[in-house]
Amino acid sequence: MTSTEIDITGELIRDLLREQCPDLADRPVRLGARGWDNQVWRLGDDLAVRLPWATHSADELLRKEHAWLPVLAPHLPLPVPVPQRLGEPSERFPRPWIVTTWVPGEPADRAPATRGADAAITLAAFLTALHRPAPAGAPTGRDRGGSLSVMADHLTEQLASAAERGLVRDPEAVRAVWDDAVEADDWTGPDLWLHGDLHPANILTTDGTFSGVIDFGDLFAGDPACDLAAAWILLPNGAADLFHESYRPTPDRATLRRARGWAVLRALGGIHIGDAGVHGRPGGKPTWGPPAHASLDRLVASVHR
Repeated sequence: MTSTEIDITGELIRDLLREQCPDLADRPVRLGARGWDNQVWRLGDDLAVRLPWATHSADELLRKEHAWLPVLAPHLPLPVPVPQRLGEPSERFPRPWIVTTWVPGEPADRAPATRGADAAITLAAFLTALHRPAPAGAPTGRDRGGSLSVMADHLTEQLASAAERGLVRDPEAVRAVWDDAVEADDWTGPDLWLHGDLHPANILTTDGTFSGVIDFGDLFAGDPACDLAAAWILLPNGAADLFHESYRPTPDRATLRRARGWAVLRALGGIHIGDAGVHGRPGGKPTWGPPAHASLDRLVASVHR
């Protein structure tokens, strides 16, 4: 079922809680956000209910968060939505759903970080803590977290489409960033835990700096360059160098080159989703476009340094 087939309302959520989490059913319920995969509803002041609403893959992603995030969360220096309950499919709602802690803050696509130094140091500390060797049996990233070469066809299609629609000012310069990244040596270290989806809608800000990280549905193990792309995706101009200096261990040049490649993919995805001509979700995602364009500008500038 998709969002057009399931009418997610406060009444539905209260019914689900009465069936499976009766001790939480009397709490106030109100809409928090409609994300790409899930809707998030506030449950009182300190909890949230997340329900898949638009993609079938969201079911698996919620179960993955429930299994792994409680193990990682205590070691992370920023608040994350820690799973508390897992709701099972039922006649009332035939998909899994989850109750997590509520993480306050504004998504960075709506309230970008403005305190560059603070944001760089905060992001570096978070990823340093997260990027630990993952155990055997940790989830894999499918196309992410491995060699960039597997994404070559996707990059070519995305860049050509964006250029054709006038969404990229200098496609050749963007292609140069990608080509440089693909030529870098592959990661030879252990598979590290990665968030896997660090774009502006998945990190929260308060008073100009990062204050929380959400949506760990893509959590997996692999090459840290996939997450280190966030330096160009999330930080304001001029803050990437401080991030790289603060992250441990200090990334080598090959890792930074690969990270730029992952950032190009992330930025192109944000540009397509943010474009008014793309209607992937009801209401669209217009706030994704501006930070993605800014990211491409930073990436093009960085490869010539």
